[in-house]
Amino acid sequence: MPSKMRLISAQAAARPLLKWAGGKTQLLNDLLPKVPKSYGRYIEPFFGGGALYFSLMPENAVIADSNPELINLYNAISNDVGAVIKHLSKYKNTEECFYATRDKDWKRLPSSEAAARTIFLNRTCFNGLYRVNRAGEFNVPFGRYKNPRIVDEEGLFAASELLKTCKIVCGDYKKILKKYAREKDFVFLDPPYLPVSEYADFKRYTKEQFYEEDHVELANEIYRLHDLGCYVVLTNSNHPLVHQLYGKFEMEVIKTKRQISCNAKKRSGEDVIVTVLPKKKFNLKLLPSPLIEQVQKYPATRFMGSKNKLLTDIWAVASQFEFNNVVDLFSGSGIVGYMFKSYGKKVISNDYMAMSATFSKAMIENNKIVLSGIEAESLFKMKGKLTDRFVQQTFKDLYFTDEENYQIDVLRHNIKLIKNQYQRSIAMTALIRACVKKRPRGIFTYVGHRYDDGRRDLTISLQEQFLRAVEQISNAVFDNGEKNKSRNGDALSIKSSECDLVYIDPPYYSPFSDNEYVRRYHFVEGLARDWLDVEIQQHTSTKKFKSYPTPFSSKKGASKAFDVLFRKFKDSILIVSYSSNSLPTLDEMIDIMTRYKKNVEVIPVNYKYSMGNQNHKIGDNNNSVQEYIFVGY
Repeated sequence: MPSKMRLISAQAAARPLLKWAGGKTQLLNDLLPKVPKSYGRYIEPFFGGGALYFSLMPENAVIADSNPELINLYNAISNDVGAVIKHLSKYKNTEECFYATRDKDWKRLPSSEAAARTIFLNRTCFNGLYRVNRAGEFNVPFGRYKNPRIVDEEGLFAASELLKTCKIVCGDYKKILKKYAREKDFVFLDPPYLPVSEYADFKRYTKEQFYEEDHVELANEIYRLHDLGCYVVLTNSNHPLVHQLYGKFEMEVIKTKRQISCNAKKRSGEDVIVTVLPKKKFNLKLLPSPLIEQVQKYPATRFMGSKNKLLTDIWAVASQFEFNNVVDLFSGSGIVGYMFKSYGKKVISNDYMAMSATFSKAMIENNKIVLSGIEAESLFKMKGKLTDRFVQQTFKDLYFTDEENYQIDVLRHNIKLIKNQYQRSIAMTALIRACVKKRPRGIFTYVGHRYDDGRRDLTISLQEQFLRAVEQISNAVFDNGEKNKSRNGDALSIKSSECDLVYIDPPYYSPFSDNEYVRRYHFVEGLARDWLDVEIQQHTSTKKFKSYPTPFSSKKGASKAFDVLFRKFKDSILIVSYSSNSLPTLDEMIDIMTRYKKNVEVIPVNYKYSMGNQNHKIGDNNNSVQEYIFVGY
């Protein structure tokens, strides 16, 4: 027979060499389906009898144990199986031979003879139990078996051929795994079990002295392997601590038989098999693809800081995670929250600006209600007597004509009379959008029309702008099957338990410009609030009101705010948009996020701001910057 065929034939007969208390032969039918179809290297650091290893016969493996006598056995069989068989052949199944052999110190014997001694004692002692006294001496009694199989030549030769293909190491499991485990490897862990009997000694259950804290340490190592990208299968007893430690992974409880208990009633038990799949690796080098059609229905916006141009990049990152509930903490124009809604996510859209909450009320929380063109046109007809001429009186000759100011007051009056909350929000959103479109540059930081650039929007009447906006907003309304929510409030007041993924796009603090949204949009923010609870600064030419207090108005405040937010949402996936010319710096942001997240990635995206704060105040008049997407998971 050719040597290659002889090797295949020998390996086909490979089987465990030892009877091993706690061995996994009886669990093989349950374990084998949990072995990945393909993997890198097989690693088993609590090797024992090696039932799973001999069943799988992996071509590339690391087998290890902290028991030096056991490791000597496998090394001897790998290196000189003939010598081991020769020594084994001399033993007799007698009590006299057993105790004489047991009294020998294996460490003083040649490797092959020490291996033969281990096999002989294992085959002839009580139940194959491995136990040593405090001096490290094997002390299991004679088993009194009639005809134990002491010399299994076929099995030994087959095992020798298989063991020659693997690395055999003596050492602590943590050191073994740290040195050898790599992404895509398969790690099988069969540690000393937690005791389940109420009479068991929790502090010293096996010769390895595996304490409860050792099991916690083992769990930490398994989580490391999970993050590393390894496949892991763990066996243990059906103990509450096991469920506590591995509750996030797949667990199966299996009925088993215990072989070593002297009490027949205790020879049955329950094992737990924990299956840990590799943590998904993310391709955070962006590979954007076109967004689904629904996202395109969100009305185009020119609002400061809108992430419309970054949507594909944000979704390219977010779509690599598994999540359902999304919180958009600083919703702004609402486009990001709407994108998540379009992909079937449950969205909580939050902002401290009332106008932003109005947008998200109309198109994110609202799943069904629209405002028809006829209903929209009717809002220009005065219903009753116009008693509130606030815009006409307060903002005369500042932003709009007298006729337009009158129309705005009429719309304000009639919108308040709309009974349905979603129709009210659609109408107010349309009014805000119409006012922004009628302003050169779309902002309210100056009076008059000195920035008139000839845009067509400026030539279209306020009424036509309003009606178009109502149509666009109503066309954007759809039901994604989720109960979405719009909030106008403090980001920290949101319950963190509601958040699988948190998207954070706060006001950017930059030494080159301010980030006061209220200063730019005070007029339309006033519309959304009906100027309630705001104090207009009458001495200002623009009749603005005081900006809301925000920690993002200084570097120190922004750093502290990010720390508070990241800590609050530390159990959520974090995606943060931030500009390269803002503070905190890139390194400072990474430092803050890594306090609370194991994995932090930064994706730079080339971006060009279309307005205001990135232009003339930056040295070379260049408004191209990098937008950073920080990802914490």
